[in-house]
This record gives sequence, structure tokens and C-alpha cells, in this order.
Amino acid sequence: MPDPISWEFAWPYLLGAWAGGYLLGSIPFGLMLTRAAGLGDIRAIGSGNIGATNVLRTGRKDLAAATLLLDAGKGAAAALIGASWGPDTALMAGFGAVLGHMFPLWLKFKGGKGMATVLGALFGITWPVALAACLTWVLVAALSRFSSLSSMLSTAATPLYAWLFTGGIRFGDGASRFTAGDLQLIQFCAILAVLVWIRHHQNIRRLLKGEEAKIGGSKG
Repeated sequence: MPDPISWEFAWPYLLGAWAGGYLLGSIPFGLMLTRAAGLGDIRAIGSGNIGATNVLRTGRKDLAAATLLLDAGKGAAAALIGASWGPDTALMAGFGAVLGHMFPLWLKFKGGKGMATVLGALFGITWPVALAACLTWVLVAALSRFSSLSSMLSTAATPLYAWLFTGGIRFGDGASRFTAGDLQLIQFCAILAVLVWIRHHQNIRRLLKGEEAKIGGSKG
């Protein structure tokens, strides 16, 4: 187990955690899997995204599932490795992994929309929040059939889930009271949610125009 971080010299750990997470998150599993399967460049298909939703448009559900698991796995792995040095480095590593997936160095900073990696990072840091976000995604997807809307609404809910699961409401003496919860985790979830919404800006336009493709469609 590494030595605990001294706050006087915390920045090398935090920077190293972010950089390691970024490099791990930059691995474009969707692109690698589709090329290995002889399907060409996934960026020339559908939305041009490298994530699982676009991989599904190739008709290969197995590759889409593998992409989903690997993209989530790199977020979880980054957070768990970062957690070896403490909660702050876990957050920085998870943040780096999400940025790496969205803006990968190897693909001229043009990557995916980050939902799977966000969930993976959250599972590595706080699994109750991640599980609640997953259930929200499934519920919205079942009702709307829009992957983009599901991603945006489920990530938008994560700061609330983080607040609730870290003592946002406490009960005692026959009454409930509100507390601040884990502000650092809440802020982390809020930042990830903003990033996901930014990466979905084109989807937002299509949703407003009624042109967004539903799950299994040709765009998104």
C-alpha cells in the first residue's frame, strides 16, 4: 500500500492519477474491436461515435456489449487504481478516464460521448450512485427509446444521488434533517454530467427538432 498523501505535496499524486486515467480512458475499444472484426472504421458508420451505441449499428450485438463493458471497465479501473492513494486521486483518475474517452489523444481528441466510462468511474468510486444512474438510464430508455436522453437524464441525476447516498437526508429523533453530504463527490458528479451534456449537444438539437433516432436507429 503506498504511503498516504501529504497535503503539502499532493499535486504529483493528483496529476499522476489524472494522467494515468486519461491514457487509460483514451483507449478506443469500439474502434479497435470493429476493425479487428473486419468492419472497418466505426467512425464512418452512423453517428461516427466510437461508443457502444454506434457499434450496435453494425449489427454486432456482441461487439457492442464488449465495447460497453470495456469502456466502463477502463473508467472503473482508473478510479480503483487511483483509490490506492486515497479518495482524491480516485476522483482525479476517474475524471481523467472520462476526458480520455471523450477526447482521446490517439484520435485527434475526437472520441465518444462518455456514458459508459462515466458509469464505470462511478462504480469504482461509489457503486450505489452508479447503480442508481444505471437504473435511471434503463427506465428512461424503456420509456423514450432514446439513448442520448437516457444518458443525459441519468447523469443529471447523479449529483442528487451522490447527495442522498452520502447523508443528504438524515433521520433521528422522529424527524429528518438535510445535510451537505459529500460535497466533493457531488461536485465530481456534476462536472461529469456537464461533460456528458456538452458531448450530446448535437443530440439535444435533434431531440428538440424531433429528428433524434431511437435505439437501434441509424443516427445518435
